Amino acid sequence: MTFPDQELRADVLARLLLIQSMAGQLPRTEALADFVCRGLAQVPGIAHAWHAAETELPVAAPAGVERVPVRLGAHHYGEVVLRIADPDRYRPYAPYVANLVVMLAVMLQERGQRTLQEAYQEELERRVAERTRELSEEVRERRTAEAQALAEKRRAEAYLDIAEALILELDADGRIVVLNQRGCDLLGVTPDAARGQDWFELAIAPEERDAVRAVFERAIAAAENPYEYYDSAIVDRSGARRVLAWHNIVHRVDGRVVGSLSSGIDITARQQAEADKRALEAQLRDAQKLESLGRLAGGVAHDFNNMLAVILGHAELAIRETDPDAPLYRDLEEILEAANRSSDLTRQLLAFARRQIVSPRVLDLNEAVGGMLKMLRRLIGEDIDLAWMPGARLWPVEMDPSQVDQILANLCVNARDAIADVGKITIETHRQVFDEDYCAAHANFRTGEYVKLSVSDDGCGMDKATLAQIFEPFFTTKAYGKGTGLGLAMVHGVVHQNNGFVNVYSEPGAGTTFSVYLPRYTGTAERSALDGAVEPTPTGLETILVVEDEPAILVVATKMLRLQGYTVLTARNAAEAIRVSNENAGGIDLLLTDVVMPEMNGRDLAKHVAPLHASMKVLFMSGYTANVIAHQGVLDPGTHFIQKPFSVQSLAAKVREVLDGVDDA
Repeated sequence: MTFPDQELRADVLARLLLIQSMAGQLPRTEALADFVCRGLAQVPGIAHAWHAAETELPVAAPAGVERVPVRLGAHHYGEVVLRIADPDRYRPYAPYVANLVVMLAVMLQERGQRTLQEAYQEELERRVAERTRELSEEVRERRTAEAQALAEKRRAEAYLDIAEALILELDADGRIVVLNQRGCDLLGVTPDAARGQDWFELAIAPEERDAVRAVFERAIAAAENPYEYYDSAIVDRSGARRVLAWHNIVHRVDGRVVGSLSSGIDITARQQAEADKRALEAQLRDAQKLESLGRLAGGVAHDFNNMLAVILGHAELAIRETDPDAPLYRDLEEILEAANRSSDLTRQLLAFARRQIVSPRVLDLNEAVGGMLKMLRRLIGEDIDLAWMPGARLWPVEMDPSQVDQILANLCVNARDAIADVGKITIETHRQVFDEDYCAAHANFRTGEYVKLSVSDDGCGMDKATLAQIFEPFFTTKAYGKGTGLGLAMVHGVVHQNNGFVNVYSEPGAGTTFSVYLPRYTGTAERSALDGAVEPTPTGLETILVVEDEPAILVVATKMLRLQGYTVLTARNAAEAIRVSNENAGGIDLLLTDVVMPEMNGRDLAKHVAPLHASMKVLFMSGYTANVIAHQGVLDPGTHFIQKPFSVQSLAAKVREVLDGVDDA
């Protein structure tokens, strides 16, 4: 920087320095003073100028040297030292030099502030960068934690969703916070649709809703678990009910009750299985009760038949020897009539006990019922209409025709007694097939193909209490002396003896329908009835061995046979029969033996003595069979049997039939 003429004023220099400083063209702090001093050295009269940060000269400046402090207010920035070569030339510029030094102080102060600001800026930038790094690390750690938390949440949700139990969280108002997939599946809703809904309105069965909500609200209010375990039903969108076993706890956060946590196990199938088990147990108890009563009835019938056999036999023998005009003849007829009625009663007992001896044959049930209609109309009376509706293309059944008569007679009499004045009885037949699904839903039904025989009436009907007892022997709703209570029990026994079953539907005031289901016969062979086609021959000359452990029956049977011309040998037990057989080897034509005897039954006795008598025939007799002569009350093929009590005529006919070789089978 130079001053070409003396008139250039010093303030021009000052302004130039200020402009350069503002434009950022001046050097930084250390070089700024030197720059100014080089400019001052160009001022006329000044030989040299420099800046001293500290006082470098003695307090008293030497001659020709001037010191100018660089000061601004309280701030001191050293001094400018001037070596004056020509005081006269310098003197006019001294004020401007002073101004320039002041400007230097201003610029030094400004530069210092800028340096401090730069330092502040650098520190701030450093701190910002450091904090940015810290925040980035925190964000990374937070994102990692959030990802881990999300993974844990999804893992927990997966555990909830694979659980077999319904998992439920409710808030304090009973609204759904969490419902796992099992719960959604049971209710038929999605998790999003379930969330926030009132649980009790959504899921609890209406009849239990208020009670369950009240227990929940008490638990929340008391912060206790009064409903920790209980069973209740839920309903899905379709209205289907599912029974769940619940385990519940009150949910606390920081000691404050916020709702409840629950798990529910679906026990619908288990409850159904338990109900089915109870139903089966009840059926078993009923069957055992009926079986016990059947044994009792069979035993009573057997003993009664033995007594009736004696009464009938002696009465018949006595009436044969009595003049029909004698007063005693009428008394004997009354005895025979009473004995025959008693015999019918024992047959009903045996039918109930399923020990009645029957000879089944293949039947068209329509034909069997059609043949009974005339008798049934007389039985029910003129005030009751009898409608017969036979089914088309009916399957055959196999049973004793007399049993069909017994079933129809008892059901029609029962229907007649249920009708107060006039009414209607309808008899129908149909084909029916039951599969496993149907039988699972209907107790007492069995799978298979059946012929259905139903008898319906429009009478008074029955309530449930009566229906539960109708097949019990001696149970009757009729007045004293009007019924024995054996009719329906006999029907039950006969049907079950033929591998069928009975179903009853009745409502008080709406009538009753008895439906008898008999299994379809699928074979081709047909058995004949016990009543053979060959007419009995009343007399004979053959030798018959009669074995009977009841002395009175042995006596009367012997008299009956001798009356017909037979030679009769007697034995009171098996041992005595074997002895008599041995004494008469080859001379016995017929063995007439009781079935049930002490020490040895009649069948074993027949096998024992048969080798000694090659042509000997065997005829069994009994008050009941006890499954010895018949399997489930049905005669084995080739077995001859006569039921006690028997008359002279029936015994003579049967003996002649067996001796003449007429085959029962």
